[in-house]
Amino acid sequence: MTLIRFCLILCSLIFLHSSQSYCEDIKNSTFNATYHQLDNGMNIVTIPNRRSPIVVHMVWYHIGAGDDPIGKSGLSHLLEHLMFKGTNNFPDDTFSRLVALNGGRENAFTSSDYTGYFQRISKQYLPLVMELEADRMRNLSLTEDDVLLERDIVLEERSSRVSNVPSSILMEQMYRALFLRHPYGTPVIGWENEIKELNLHDVLTFYNKYYFPNNATLVVAGDIDVEDVLTLAKQHYGSIQPSEIEERIRLKEPKHVSPRRVLFKSPQLAQPSIFRFYLAPSYVSEDRSYSFPLEVFSEVLGGKITSILYQEMVVKRKLATWAGTSYNPMSLDNTTFAIYLSLKEKVSISEAEIALDEIIAESLKDGFEDSRIKAAKGRMAANLLYSLDNPSGVAKIFGSALSIGMSVNDVENWSKKIDSVTADEIMNAANYVLNADKSVTGILIPEKENYNAIKNN
Repeated sequence: MTLIRFCLILCSLIFLHSSQSYCEDIKNSTFNATYHQLDNGMNIVTIPNRRSPIVVHMVWYHIGAGDDPIGKSGLSHLLEHLMFKGTNNFPDDTFSRLVALNGGRENAFTSSDYTGYFQRISKQYLPLVMELEADRMRNLSLTEDDVLLERDIVLEERSSRVSNVPSSILMEQMYRALFLRHPYGTPVIGWENEIKELNLHDVLTFYNKYYFPNNATLVVAGDIDVEDVLTLAKQHYGSIQPSEIEERIRLKEPKHVSPRRVLFKSPQLAQPSIFRFYLAPSYVSEDRSYSFPLEVFSEVLGGKITSILYQEMVVKRKLATWAGTSYNPMSLDNTTFAIYLSLKEKVSISEAEIALDEIIAESLKDGFEDSRIKAAKGRMAANLLYSLDNPSGVAKIFGSALSIGMSVNDVENWSKKIDSVTADEIMNAANYVLNADKSVTGILIPEKENYNAIKNN
């Protein structure tokens, strides 16, 4: 996943017929986003989009699971749940009922780097959702019973989405193996034993430390007038007092000196799968110069069914039913470059791994044809153009970007950065990242499989 892939839907047939015009459109167009900051330090991003009479209203707090206190994993995610418990002004589920009664939708999400709350609603109700969201920024009302009840719900969520899903179990263990010291190795939802110990004091301490306007970004996209949004933002958010927010300082990764392997067997599985994670740069990490070339590399190697990995593993060698890559540079610290394979019946792990390593080695040695790089850039530019149809997706791009320290201009200039990437830069980035010593390979196999038959030779 890349910066633009929050909201992409690629219409490849249209692109094939008119790639040149798409590239020209991208160069001459932007999201038309504007940035302002309230006197209390709250960031405001507005993104007009007249395609339909709706607005997307999002508040992003620059705090996430990567900032949970040691021993209290899952705290930021639990607080996200509890933010819907109400305030004295809008008690219990009044917030959610008002949004629903006026035809809107709402939800929230927690990542390692940020926590977001959003509403999608008809434009005339923008003042309502601003009032509701601003109110709970500082007026959340909770009891110990609220926390205990929601804690049980989170534990059930973990059970259903992680503990009973083989791929989720493997991913959790792989992240723990990849990030030896950094908090990205801790699951966003938290470890079960630590979730069980979270209490009202923990939640309120966290809330009263981080939920302030100068630690938040407001993104409003859709059928809006910029000046109207700013007036409403000043009215509802402008009076909230800021607080001193400490700099986010996280534990650093030590040097990685050896590849790691994780195996998980489950009777729920029918066929084996292979996953490989490499430690990779983000848009804002110290080695950020590799991030844009690595996005192009990911698109060429495993972005689509026309990619090298899919064509080799699925079409030509017939070892897998699916093959691809994933890379998300939208991260405060170093992130992951991932490769994944779903194997065909009777294909051994060792055979598939050997083939995968051969393809990677050949790509690193020979590089890519200019035509492949050009086509990949064209697809990425088209994805950007299509994203303009989705106000929610665009709002997510800007919200996540500002939450990790990027600017509106960084987002607006993304296509230019991608377009300027050279073949040499792509291969330098690939050789920098695809280092076995900075990798974890995960093997997911059916219970009946014999482990001795799948170990590396």
